Amino acid sequence: MNDARARTLVTVGELTKLLDAGTAVVLLDVIDEQGAAPEERPKIPGALSVHLATDFSGTPTATSGRRPLPDVSALQARARAWGINNATPVVVYDNAGGAQASRAWWTLRWAGLTNVRVLDGGYGAWVAAGRPSSTNVATRTNRAGDVVLTAGHMPTIDANEAAELAQQSRLFDARPRASYVGDPAKAGTGHIPGAVHAPSGGNITDGKFKPSDDLHAGFSKIGADGSGPIGVYCGSGNSAAHAIAAMAAAGLDAALYVGSWSAWSADPARPVATGPEAK
Repeated sequence: MNDARARTLVTVGELTKLLDAGTAVVLLDVIDEQGAAPEERPKIPGALSVHLATDFSGTPTATSGRRPLPDVSALQARARAWGINNATPVVVYDNAGGAQASRAWWTLRWAGLTNVRVLDGGYGAWVAAGRPSSTNVATRTNRAGDVVLTAGHMPTIDANEAAELAQQSRLFDARPRASYVGDPAKAGTGHIPGAVHAPSGGNITDGKFKPSDDLHAGFSKIGADGSGPIGVYCGSGNSAAHAIAAMAAAGLDAALYVGSWSAWSADPARPVATGPEAK
């Protein structure tokens, strides 16, 4: 495994070795929001239940998009309640394709935590490997962490910067094709004019991230080759974070348009394109 991939992803085999060795790994089972999935759903034993809406996001406003950045001091308090120290290995996962876990990974990286990785294949890969499960629900540990978090360690772009990158064919839309194409008869559907369609699902095969060389080749074909700045967006930033994780595993950097389509489409002054991208 190359260094970039190893800093971004952890395999079930690698996680198993850490746990069997008694390493104090903090496992976070990520759900989008309360009620989106049963809290008592099967999970990796010892994993804490966390939510993007309340644990990794700020309070949405009319212009912020659905998943704005959290207050970093509030995130730090939660991370300490999860038992995280600056050197603690943290593994995030979900059982819904990886977008929720990737957004949690991105947010912790944005807040300065470096030793955090996404479980490649998520809970499905854990079960497929014959590993045990638990339905215990816990949201904090008994051991308080002392991690210090600060904002701004992952690049972000705002709407104006996203529009500029789109005109350079360097803004990538990570949503499924139907969302990108939109419906001219329905307001609020479509994509940012000039954005290139690059669905995050195309970075996965058999539930896991494609080999890093394949990812790099695929991104290079659409112009995300590291030769210039790259921006990514989706509906509310989750699938875009998944795409950024795939890029990171391939050794590429990209900025997240945090507000994404949920913020862009809420601003009537922002233009909207529908239909397939221009050839």
